[in-house]
Amino acid sequence: MVRYHVVTFWHNVENELKALKRSVRRHYKLEAELASMTWKIQWDEVLSTQLPRSTRGKFGSRISVGRVSMLMKDLHHDHLVRFIGMSIESPHQAIFTEYCPKGSLQDILENEQIKLDWMFRYSLMHDIVKGMAYLHSSEIRVHSKLKSSNCVVDSRFVLKITDFGLHQLDTDDENQNLDSYVYWKRRLWTAPELLRTAQPMGHIRGTQKGDVYSFAIIVQEIIMRMGPFFVHNEISPKEIVENVRNGQKPPFRPAIDDDMADEEVLQMMRRCWSEDPVDRPDFHALKGIIRRLNKDNESGNILDNLLSRMEQYANNLEALVEERTADYLDEKRKCEELLYQLLPKSVASQLIAGKSVVAEHYDSVTIYFSDIVGFTAISAESTPMQVETIGDAYMVVSGLPVRNGIKHAGEIAGMSLAMLEAIRRQLFKGPVVAGVVGLKMPRYCLFGDTVNTSSRMESNGLPLRIHVSSTTKEALDKLGMFQLDLRGEVEMKGKGKMVTYWLRHKEPTATDLIDIDGVDLRETKV
Repeated sequence: MVRYHVVTFWHNVENELKALKRSVRRHYKLEAELASMTWKIQWDEVLSTQLPRSTRGKFGSRISVGRVSMLMKDLHHDHLVRFIGMSIESPHQAIFTEYCPKGSLQDILENEQIKLDWMFRYSLMHDIVKGMAYLHSSEIRVHSKLKSSNCVVDSRFVLKITDFGLHQLDTDDENQNLDSYVYWKRRLWTAPELLRTAQPMGHIRGTQKGDVYSFAIIVQEIIMRMGPFFVHNEISPKEIVENVRNGQKPPFRPAIDDDMADEEVLQMMRRCWSEDPVDRPDFHALKGIIRRLNKDNESGNILDNLLSRMEQYANNLEALVEERTADYLDEKRKCEELLYQLLPKSVASQLIAGKSVVAEHYDSVTIYFSDIVGFTAISAESTPMQVETIGDAYMVVSGLPVRNGIKHAGEIAGMSLAMLEAIRRQLFKGPVVAGVVGLKMPRYCLFGDTVNTSSRMESNGLPLRIHVSSTTKEALDKLGMFQLDLRGEVEMKGKGKMVTYWLRHKEPTATDLIDIDGVDLRETKV
C-alpha cells in the first residue's frame, strides 16, 4: 500500500509539471505574439477613412486589448465575421472586421420587398446556431449582445455573427441616455435574469443561457418579420423590458400565433426563452433540432445549399425590379399624359423623346381671342364651384403645329359660331412663329404680329359678335360656306385703320368641318 501511494503521488506531480510547462509555453507564445502586434493596424495603411463604425475612447491598456485581439484573430468559422485587427492610436481608434455587403439580418427581415421562404428562414436559423455553438466552445465563451442587427449576410448569402469578444471596448451603453428609445430597444434581446442583475448605464455581463434567450427573440423576428419582441398592443421598448424583468406570471414574451410556423419551431423558440435558464437548451442541442427542421436543405451538399440561397435572393431581386419598373412606367405614363394636356401632342412627343423643339414659322394660321363681358361682376356673384378660373381671356389657334392648308379659318369660324352664346370673339388670319419656351415648365408659345393684331381686334370687338379680319375673310371666301357682313374701317392701336367684318353664319350645306360637343354647326346662326 505504501508503494502505491508513492507512485500515485509521483504521477500527480509529473502531470502538474507537464501542465505547468504547457501553461508557461502558452504564456511565452502569447507574449511573443503580443510583441509582434500582428493584430495592430497602422492608420496610414487604411485606404479609406469613410468607415461605417469606429470604437473610440475606453480601449484599456495595450496588453489587455492585445490579449483579446489575439483571441479574436484565432477564431475562424464560416458563420463568424472574421476579425482583422485594430487601430489603437488616438484619435484614430477603430476595429476592422470582414465586410458583409448584404447588410444585417434585421435589415433583411424588415424589408417587405424581400421574400423569404421557409427553406431560407431555416438556413438563417441554422447559420446562427452553428456560429454560436462554435463561439460557446471557444475561449470567448459568450457573445452577450446577440441580436438580429449583429447578424450580417455576406456576398454568398451566408449569415455570420459579429460584434462579439470585445466587451471591454463597448461604450454604447455609457453614451446612451436611460430615457432614450435606442437604449431600451437594444435590451429587447436580453434575458430576464440578466436584466435583473444589470447595473444602470453599465455593460451587461452575458451568459451562454442568456445568448440562447437572445436567439429565441431572433427566431420570433424571422417568423413574424414585424421587428423584435412583437406584441399586439403597442408599448414602448422600455415598458417591454420592465415587464420582462419583473418576472410576471405568465412570463411576458412576444405574441405569436400558432399558425405562423411549424409546431416544432414554436416549441424550440419557447424553450429557448424559458424563464428558468436551466430549461433552455444549449446551441449544440439546437443544432440537432434545426438540422431536423432543415433536413431537406441539409440533405444536399454545400454547393446546392449555396445555389439555392442565391436563387432565392435572385428571385427577390427580380420581383423587386419588376415592381420598381411597373411603378416607373406608371409614373412615366402619368407625366406623359400631363404633358400632352399642356402641349400639342406632336410637340410633347418630341420632348418625351429627348429632342429639342425648334421654333417654326407658319405662313398662315387663324387665331381666336375671346373675352367674357362683365366677368368680374359675374365671378363676384358666383360660387367657387360655378367659376373655377381667374381669367376670362382665351386664345385658340388652328393651322399649327400640323399645317392644314386654309382649313384653319373654317375650323376657327365654326368653333366661334358654336360658342357665340357665351363669349365675344375676334378672328384674325396671318403668319406666326411657334415654339416651346422654358425647360422646367415648358410652354408652347406663339410669336408674331398676327398674335398682336388678334389681341387688338379683341379689344375693339362688340358683345356677341365675331370680329373677323380681312385676311381671314379671304380664306373663308375660298371655302365658300360662311357669310360675313362688312363692319368697315376700325382704328387699331399701333396698327392704324383696318377693314374688318362680322361673321354671321355658316352655310347649311357644309358637311365636312367642325362639330363641337354634338352641336351641328350647319344649324348655328346669328
